[in-house]
Amino acid sequence: MNDKDLMVKITDSLSDCLTDSSNIKIKRNPDRPKGFVEIYELNNDEDKKLIGKSNLVVYLGREWLISRAFNEINANIIPQPTEYITWFGVGNGGCPVGDPLNPTSPTNLDTDLDNPVMINATDAITCADYRLVPDVGYYKHKFDTAIDFEQDGDNYNYWLISRVSTTLGADDANGFNLSEAGLYTAASNAGGYGGPFNLYARVTFPSIVKTSARQLLFIWYIYF
Repeated sequence: MNDKDLMVKITDSLSDCLTDSSNIKIKRNPDRPKGFVEIYELNNDEDKKLIGKSNLVVYLGREWLISRAFNEINANIIPQPTEYITWFGVGNGGCPVGDPLNPTSPTNLDTDLDNPVMINATDAITCADYRLVPDVGYYKHKFDTAIDFEQDGDNYNYWLISRVSTTLGADDANGFNLSEAGLYTAASNAGGYGGPFNLYARVTFPSIVKTSARQLLFIWYIYF
């Protein structure tokens, strides 16, 4: 007969995926990754898939994402809520020295690629992040097109999917054994932009030798 207080606790969780939860358990599909990267070698007749594996959205990227969602500055991180995911980078530090086919997994504390490499020496239209060392040139590349938003028809539309792609052409990143890639946030996607750039997600993979005879297409899926 007495009135009782009722407390309802609701939490938002950003780890394997974005979910809202109350006192009802939500069953997740463990087979769908938070992000997934595919790498293709572009050929005249048929594109060849070289890599397909999950990425890691690093802790810095998750902190920035919630800051942007609330449009509030987080004094503990460098990325600002005005930034957005807009640049792509590659490196050759994804595998241990002497073991090019056995990549080391990214960690939550990563704030950049282990060893970023120069993508193009002179292209100030589609590239950014100009550096003088270790190689003179630009270290970030634009996405090929605008972001695609896809339906998750294979999984009863359980996930929200965004898709971006970047092509490393005949003149890009030549002479390197590529073994890592990353997505970066920034306040601008203008060619020649000087930064700052902040890592959102990173993936490592068995080394791919990049030469002028090879064009590589990176397709990055992000699931929410």
